[in-house]
Amino acid sequence: MKIATFNINGIKARIDALPQWLDEAQPDVALLQEIKSVDDAFPREIFEDRGYIVETHGQKSFNGVAILSKLPLEDVRRGLPGDDSDEQARWIEATVIGKQALRICGLYLPNGNPCPGPKYDYKLAWMERLNRRAQDLLAEGTAALMAGDYNIIPQAEDAARPEVWREDALFRPESRDAFRKILNLGFTEAFRSQINGPGHYSFWDYQAGAWNKNDGIRIDHFLLSPNCADMLQTVGIDKDIRAREKPSDHVPVWVELDN
Repeated sequence: MKIATFNINGIKARIDALPQWLDEAQPDVALLQEIKSVDDAFPREIFEDRGYIVETHGQKSFNGVAILSKLPLEDVRRGLPGDDSDEQARWIEATVIGKQALRICGLYLPNGNPCPGPKYDYKLAWMERLNRRAQDLLAEGTAALMAGDYNIIPQAEDAARPEVWREDALFRPESRDAFRKILNLGFTEAFRSQINGPGHYSFWDYQAGAWNKNDGIRIDHFLLSPNCADMLQTVGIDKDIRAREKPSDHVPVWVELDN
């Protein structure tokens, strides 16, 4: 089972690039972030024609997450539990049926800038809710993963120039500590479980020639529960997608599971 996460930075802007990548990469499941579309306006037919079931949790002009799956989905839920007043569309989850049931959670974690400030407070509060949901997933016992744009640079080696991110919400100690607390519950960060060292990025800003300079950061992650980590076979980043016409500022990250 191949599962990918991809922050597409707007479905309208990526209406050609996303299907092209899907045709090439052939993921069984794709978790999308920043679709920037209400549910009714999402062009689901393009993906249904390719054999995907489409589930969205959209929001006008901002945020928005989606699941595309060639495998059956059950128990689809929208919105991260813990704050009924939160109207931002950043979380979607479902059970995908492979050899065994797998709970897949797609997320778009808040950026948090500028910090300090209310946006950073929201980011940290959202991560506390994420921690509680992660605990519940472990308690439920079903194999599970949480994947998406975490807006977290976990370590200095995950940035080409870590010094410029030091006071940024993506790299501040409080953000990284909240991320580690989730890992320490028993989750495996899929990419780093197989690939070490600097130079592996999933995001390059559109500004200042970041792509041409390889001035990137790694902020798109898969966290696997122990029984999901047992299934892990390979991981990868489709870096070359960033060099294509009208790219997102993110590229797809993927795992292959024995499921």
